[in-house]
Amino acid sequence: MSENLAIGFGPVLNAYPDSIGENLGDCVSWLRESRAADAFGAFYILPSLYHFDLDRGFSVQDYNLNEELASESDLRHLDELGIGLILDFVLNHASAQSPQFLDVLANGDASPSLDFFIEWNRFWEGHGTMCDEGYIIPDHELIKDMFFRKPGLPLLMVDFPDGTRHPFWNTFYQAVEEADGKKRYLGQIDLNVKSPLVWGFYEKTLGKLSAYGAKVARLDAFAYTSKVIGKRNFLNEPETWEILQRLSDMARACHIALLPEIHAEYREGTHRVLAEKGYLIYDFFLPGLIIDALERKSALYLKQWIDEIVGGGYRTVNMLGCHDGIPLLDLRGLLPDGDIEVLIYVLKRRGGIVKDLHGEKNMYYQVNCTYTSALGADAKRLAFARAVQMFMPGIPQVWYLDLLAGENDYEAVHRGGEGAHKEINRTNLSLDEVKRRMSLPVVQEQLALMRLRKTHPAFSPDATVSSSCEGSSLTIIWENEGSRAELTADFATAKYSINTND
Repeated sequence: MSENLAIGFGPVLNAYPDSIGENLGDCVSWLRESRAADAFGAFYILPSLYHFDLDRGFSVQDYNLNEELASESDLRHLDELGIGLILDFVLNHASAQSPQFLDVLANGDASPSLDFFIEWNRFWEGHGTMCDEGYIIPDHELIKDMFFRKPGLPLLMVDFPDGTRHPFWNTFYQAVEEADGKKRYLGQIDLNVKSPLVWGFYEKTLGKLSAYGAKVARLDAFAYTSKVIGKRNFLNEPETWEILQRLSDMARACHIALLPEIHAEYREGTHRVLAEKGYLIYDFFLPGLIIDALERKSALYLKQWIDEIVGGGYRTVNMLGCHDGIPLLDLRGLLPDGDIEVLIYVLKRRGGIVKDLHGEKNMYYQVNCTYTSALGADAKRLAFARAVQMFMPGIPQVWYLDLLAGENDYEAVHRGGEGAHKEINRTNLSLDEVKRRMSLPVVQEQLALMRLRKTHPAFSPDATVSSSCEGSSLTIIWENEGSRAELTADFATAKYSINTND
């Protein structure tokens, strides 16, 4: 249970440094002055904490603190409040504005950082056909099963000083700005995990996160890190697990636990592999399961998932909403495909935006939507869902906008233009707006549930968790050294009751 204990077993706040107020200092003040800190054991701060260009932090230029949004004193104040720290470590890529890639752009083939990234043509040499645009199109058989995150091949063409053009592997976002005849490249350039340069960078970064006080490093986009010709290049085996083991050894020396972020279909069993290897796993199934249970007025599938967590001894971090959308691809094999399609229809009807993957066939991935809106903007259902989450086995993570009952932000999507679908659930709130929302009954009810979860002795990593399901009603019981907490939740009425023995 060491990974659980590293950040306690209470709820985890999840937010950007400027989600509440204008910077992390404002958020720390809110936590202290509103007594909201009493409800949290840890804070997962998203990576706009660092210097970045795109994707609101996930295109990291370097891991120094973004002075406009955070300071080391802010992090110390969190520690003084007894709130542990979870920080992102983006393994798969670095910004095109990182020092390493800027050196490549400045020096071309003579750059000492060239091996830090994956030059597309060198990687695929002998395994495809060169096109007129100057990049290799890999043989169809080698990429037909690849996991694509955007249309087209995952590459970015850049100009070298000698006038030649070179493609670099680029799984996620990219942009090219041009002014005064000069190009400025933005986006996320994939790292060459086979290079000693990259592993030196990994080790240095873990040390920096440890110095900030991080207890856990969340491994963003971890499953894309391994690149092998002829494989899916998503969760390659055994390479993915070899990378994770090597990284774990480094993290252990820095006294940091790892939380790999992997979205994969339930039926593939990746969550089981992670659990068997002793890692914390993200419970990306819970958000959809709760909505499904409320819609069908039955917790049958949710009960089955609880049984698997408990029976398998899984150590999970669960959530309702987060900075991304509500996961759907993950549910395949846990819910029937037809029921997932119904879930998509329900969420779209409530204003959600469907995000697809790309490849030979487009495939649904997630729905971008606040959890409040996903529940029909029903305060009663929001409090009900939070109560169920607080009694789920694992560590509960709470998205700030869900806690504060935020609804879909269509204006932010419109302002952001193409690719801004995620902004629907990332509204920055002024301190005045947060103060107003803190008086809402549904917010106070959630905070009370979270304080119970944080302080009641029944909620322990060593507790015995049991559950039962009858009709539309689900009961979850935590017992630990004579302490007991019981939730009865009716998914037909969205009513719940809690009983404790003290």
